[in-house]
Amino acid sequence: MTTGRAAGATEGTAAGKTLRRRIWGWFFFDWASQPYNTLLITFIFAPYVKELMGDGSAAQAAWGFGIGAAGIVIALLAPVLGALADSGGHRLRWIWLFSALYVVGAGMLWFAAPGDFNLTTTLVFFALGLVGMEFATIFTNAMLPDLGPREQIGRISGNGWAFGYLGGLIALALMLALFAESAATGKTFLGLDPVLGLDAAQREGTRAVGPLTALWYAVFMIPFFLWVKEPPASRPATGAVRRGLAQLKDTLARLPRRPSLFAYLASSMFYRDALNGMYAFGGIYAAGVLGWSVVDTGVFGILAIISGALFAWLGGHADTRFGPKPVIAAMILLLTLVAVAIVLVDRSSVFGLPVPEGSNLPDLAFYLFGVLIGAAGGVLQSASRSMMVRQADPARMTEAFGLFALSGKATSFLAPLLIGTVTALSGSQRIGVTPLIVLFVVGLALLRWVKPDGDRAE
Repeated sequence: MTTGRAAGATEGTAAGKTLRRRIWGWFFFDWASQPYNTLLITFIFAPYVKELMGDGSAAQAAWGFGIGAAGIVIALLAPVLGALADSGGHRLRWIWLFSALYVVGAGMLWFAAPGDFNLTTTLVFFALGLVGMEFATIFTNAMLPDLGPREQIGRISGNGWAFGYLGGLIALALMLALFAESAATGKTFLGLDPVLGLDAAQREGTRAVGPLTALWYAVFMIPFFLWVKEPPASRPATGAVRRGLAQLKDTLARLPRRPSLFAYLASSMFYRDALNGMYAFGGIYAAGVLGWSVVDTGVFGILAIISGALFAWLGGHADTRFGPKPVIAAMILLLTLVAVAIVLVDRSSVFGLPVPEGSNLPDLAFYLFGVLIGAAGGVLQSASRSMMVRQADPARMTEAFGLFALSGKATSFLAPLLIGTVTALSGSQRIGVTPLIVLFVVGLALLRWVKPDGDRAE
């Protein structure tokens, strides 16, 4: 006969296994979705579009419009969808829906073929997949508080972010080694023909990045959907739309009376915009100032991803020990210093000290910057997710992450616009990136009014 104590232990063990499985399932969303950022937005598909268009400026402008259009949709709908989900429940249904958009949008990029390239169609499908990824992220992030006690949320968030970086790194390595061919040689990074008999002349190896990203997501979301369960909806679905919109209106009206949440959304708006600007313009800046090739930029990116994975994990443990606010402040300060250092390095000098012609010291300095940007960026994004959990109303968590997405997209134009304007006025790429310093400083200053445990601390 089982004693009550033993039965309790057994139940506790079973519950512990279920929770661990649920946490790992939640981790797999980061693993599954990261290649959209790594392969499509940054390293593979975006440069391919530039090759097809020929004109780098036109390609950069078109890519910016595509991402910007998706950003507007996300900014407008994210808080609304979050409120609807909190009101009617069924977050997993929403994730299924937006996962379908992700897979369709990514998979259809296969048809961006040389000689039959339609820019508008390509950007529509790219934006469709991006919207799917961002909205699915809102709903999965809102599940974070259910994965453990508050003091463990930072560690869980950091581990998930690190796991996602690792997935993106492996996907990138597979693409470079086996699929993506050089336009000049038709060979992959390892000097091989694209696998599976893909036609290098038609750039099928590179175009496979779309279906590969879609397939990667579909396969690695299986653990998520198998292991991540949500409690039954506490409210009936009937009237969810009306109730959700009313809640959102109430939240926005009360936002000025929640100074910590208000300050955090404003702070994150500026420092995340600066971080995204650093990601977006790092390669272009290095290519212009140091004359880097695509290979140099690729190495820069790989170093950033590896350091991002490692330090997101370490940052999660720091978050658990010290709380997210000091971690965020430290990372903003580090990134501000990196932004200053970047301005002080070019081919002829490092931090104002002249270097001999042909010296690789400027390159090594930029590789170091890549490591620091990846490390601080990974920690900052993980801790930001953890901090949002502390600032939000537990009963309206999805809505809160919708507002978090809104704050991340509302001024996404700011860093590119400031950098473009200052670069055009000064005629200098080095001076042109100085607005990033200002954005980081503003974000750090606003963090002063953010309470570590949110407005509920009062």
